[in-house]
Amino acid sequence: MTRPTETAVATEPVADAVIIARSQDEPELFALIFRRHAPVIQRYVTRRLGPSVAEDVCADVFLAAFRQRHRYAADRHDARPWLFGIATNLIGRQRRAEIRALKALERTGVDPVTEGFEVHSDARLGADAVNRRLAAALAGLRPGYRDALLLVAWGDLTYEEIAVALGVPVGTVRSRVNRARSRMRAALGGADPTSIQEDL
Repeated sequence: MTRPTETAVATEPVADAVIIARSQDEPELFALIFRRHAPVIQRYVTRRLGPSVAEDVCADVFLAAFRQRHRYAADRHDARPWLFGIATNLIGRQRRAEIRALKALERTGVDPVTEGFEVHSDARLGADAVNRRLAAALAGLRPGYRDALLLVAWGDLTYEEIAVALGVPVGTVRSRVNRARSRMRAALGGADPTSIQEDL
């Protein structure tokens, strides 16, 4: 049986687990994992920490993933939960930077991810006010609740994927997300935080 080259793997819908396993012998194949997932990880980290440290943290995510690839579970076809877990751990080491980024969003209403792509209008100014309240509420959450909620809202992971990312049971994820949503609703005057996640 012949082993696909990087070019062949890149054109076929090959599971992340296969690429990671093959990267044990052909380390250059791990670049495919980076190309597949770096944009979404970069966006997530930028939202959590702000643009000033996001690039370095994103690079650290993939460096850590590369170094730990021998421990990757072969039955997990999609590497996103694993990468988000690494990102969440690295973000945890940057809690002060995350709170600063949320406080900056609260003060300015400017989301570092969407800042350069949106035309400011009266409607956008209204959304900025919501973003400020939402940022303040997020900053007030316990880190575990914030991690779980933002992996749903900004990471677009399922509860099962979040359980893998955080290394906790699915029931714990459900509980954390439920409590985070309740606290967010209370802080936002009854508004459902998941209904305004796209404005962030």
